[in-house]
Amino acid sequence: MKRLIAVIYFICAFTQAQQLEKVDFKTINASLAFDVAAKKISGDITYDFEVLAAIDTIAIDAQRMDFTQVKINNKTVAFKNNGRKLQLFEGFKKGKNKLTLHYEAQPRQTLYFIGAGDLAQIWTQGQGKYTSHWLPSFDDVNEKMIFSLTIAYDKDFQVLSNGVLKNKELKNNRMVWQYAMEKPMSSYLAMLAIGRFAKKTAITATGTPLEFYLQDTDTAKFEPTYRYSKEIFDFFEREIGVKYPWQVYRQVPVLDFLYAGMENTTATIFSQDYVVDETGFNDRTYVNVNAHELAHQWFGDLITAQSGKHHWLQEGFATYYALLAEKEIFGADHFNWELYEMAERLLRASKTDAIPLLNEKASSITFYQKGAWALHYLRTNVGEEPFRKAVQAYLQKYAFKNVITDDFLAEINKVSDFDTQQFRKNWLESAEFPIAEALSIVKKNKFIRDYLEIVDLQDQLLTVKAQKLEAVLQSDAFYPAKEEVIYQLENTPFEQNVALFRVALKSSDLKARQAVAKSLRTIPKTFKKEYEVLLDDASYITQEIALKALWAQFPEERTPLLDKTMNWQGFNDKNLRISWLTLALATADYQNDHKMPFYEELLDYASPKYESNVRQNALVNLLYLNKNDSNTLAYLVNGTIHHKWQFSKFCRETIRTLLKTERYKAYLTELLPKLPENEKAQLKRLLEE
Repeated sequence: MKRLIAVIYFICAFTQAQQLEKVDFKTINASLAFDVAAKKISGDITYDFEVLAAIDTIAIDAQRMDFTQVKINNKTVAFKNNGRKLQLFEGFKKGKNKLTLHYEAQPRQTLYFIGAGDLAQIWTQGQGKYTSHWLPSFDDVNEKMIFSLTIAYDKDFQVLSNGVLKNKELKNNRMVWQYAMEKPMSSYLAMLAIGRFAKKTAITATGTPLEFYLQDTDTAKFEPTYRYSKEIFDFFEREIGVKYPWQVYRQVPVLDFLYAGMENTTATIFSQDYVVDETGFNDRTYVNVNAHELAHQWFGDLITAQSGKHHWLQEGFATYYALLAEKEIFGADHFNWELYEMAERLLRASKTDAIPLLNEKASSITFYQKGAWALHYLRTNVGEEPFRKAVQAYLQKYAFKNVITDDFLAEINKVSDFDTQQFRKNWLESAEFPIAEALSIVKKNKFIRDYLEIVDLQDQLLTVKAQKLEAVLQSDAFYPAKEEVIYQLENTPFEQNVALFRVALKSSDLKARQAVAKSLRTIPKTFKKEYEVLLDDASYITQEIALKALWAQFPEERTPLLDKTMNWQGFNDKNLRISWLTLALATADYQNDHKMPFYEELLDYASPKYESNVRQNALVNLLYLNKNDSNTLAYLVNGTIHHKWQFSKFCRETIRTLLKTERYKAYLTELLPKLPENEKAQLKRLLEE
C-alpha cells in the first residue's frame, strides 16, 4: 500500500510539474460570500492564464467543490470534477486566456467557522497545500499568482485578507471589502480572517503601514501583546538588507487557531494564547512568534522552497532571524541561552530521530531548530557581513520565485571560501547534531561559560558551594543561572537551603522567585509567611503554583487564602480562575451556599462556548473533582469532534484512560445513546477499540 501511495504521489507531482511547464496562471480575482449557518463558502472567480505549449487538460485543485457557469474566453465549456480537481479540456488556446466560474463548498478543514453572535469568527489556515479546500487554487507552491479577494460580510465585522484594502463599501446591508496584492504568491499563503476586531496602526522607519488587530474586548492588551513589533520590523529591514517586499503588514489573533502563527503574505494569523496583559507578558510573550512569522515574509513568502526537501530554507531561516531579533531586543545572553537550549534539545532528539534536515520527512524540531543552528554555524564561520551580503543577493535574485538549497549555498560561495560541501554533509545531510561545534560557538559567550560552571557544581556539597551560589543569586546574572542555583537545592534539607531561598525571594528577578515556587515541594511553617509573598508576584504561573501549594499544605488556613485570591483570572485559559473554583469546591465548609454556582461556572468553562484551552483546563479540574459526573463526560466526548487536533486528541486519550476502568466504561456506555450522531460515532469507535 505504501508503495502504491508513493507511486500515486509521484504521478501527481509529475503531472503538476508538466502543467507548470505548459500553463502559467497569472492572476486570480475572487468575489466571496458565506452561508454561516451551513458553514459554506461560495464565490465567483476569474483567472487569467497563459498557455505556453500544447496541453490536453488543465487542472485546478479543488477539494469537494461544486462548479457552475464555467467559461473560458467568455464561452461555456465542458469540464470534469473528480472531487479533488477541476479539469478543463476545451476552450483554451495558446497565449492569453480568461477562465470564469462559480463555485460552492462546505470545507471540512482549512476554513473554520468559530463561535457565534458577536464572538463569531471565520479564519483560514492553508499551510502547505490546503487552500484548495476553500478556494479553487494550486497546491503546488511553484505556481504563483497575484491574488485579489473581494469579500461580502456583516457590516459589524472586520474582514481581513492579503494585500492592500482597495475599497470598502456597504451593499445590501453587507460590507464589501476588496483586497488586492501587487506581486505573485503561492496559494497556501492566501488568507481570510473575519471577526469583531479593534485596530491600531503604526508606520515603520521605511514607511510601511503596520496594522494590529485584537478582539474588541481585548483593547487594553494592545501594548503588551504587540510590544516590540515595530522594532522587530525595522531591525529585519536593516539586518536582511532587503526592504519589506509587500505594501502592508497586518497581524490578527483568532480563537482556537491550530498553531502558534501562520505567515500568510502581508497578514499573519496567530493564536489568541499570545494576547496578554502586563502580567501575562512576564510569562508568555508573542515576541518570538511575532518575529518568526514576520521573517517568513522574506523567507517563505518572497522566496518559496520548491519542495518539502528544502523546507528548512523557510523554517530554519525564520527561526534563526527570530533569534537575531530577540538578540537585538533582549541581548546576547538571551540569544546564546536560546541557542544552548536548542542544542540540548537537538542532541536529545538526534538519538532517536534519524531523518536529516535535507529531507521532506524531517521533524519540526529538525526543520526549525536544527535549521536555525545550521545558519548560525554558517554565519559564525563565514562572517556576519559576508553572510549578510549572501542573503541579500539570494533574496534579490530569487524574489517571487522558488528556490532550492543549492541556490542559497551558491550565494555563500560567492562571498566566502568556506567549505559549503562539508557544511552540507555535516549539517544538512547527516541526522546527527554536531554538538561539539555548537558548544564551541556558544561558549564564546561569557554567560554560557559562567552558567556551565554553575552546572558543574551540582555534585558538590552545599557547604562547599553555598557562598558561590549566594553570590550568583545576589548578582545581575541572566535568570537561567539563578534558576540553576535554586534547582540544585531541591535534594538537600531545607534547613541548609533556607538562607539561599531567602536571598532568592528578596530578588527582583521573577524567574528566580518562580524557581523557588517550583522547587520547594514542602513549605515549612516557619517559612510560610516568606513564601506567601509569591502570591503577589507579577506572574500568573507563580501565583498558580503558590496558591495550590499553600492550599494543599496548610488546610487550616484555606479560607483566608481563598478569600484573598477569589477575583483572580489569569491567562486566556483562565488558569487562576479555574484553579480557584476547583479549590473552593474541594474545601469543606467554604461558602457552602455558593458551591452550586461555583460548580456551574466551572462546568460552563468546559462547554463549547469557550476556547479549547479553557475547556481542557476545566475538564482536567472537573475530572479531578469527580470522574463520575455525566455533565463532564458529555463535554469530554464533545471535545473529540473539535477542529483543533491537540484538544480532540486530549479528549480521546482521556476517554481511553477512563475506559480502562469498568465503572467509567459503564458511565460512558450509558451516555452513548443520548449523544448527537457525530459525537456518538466518535465515542462508539473508542468503546470498540
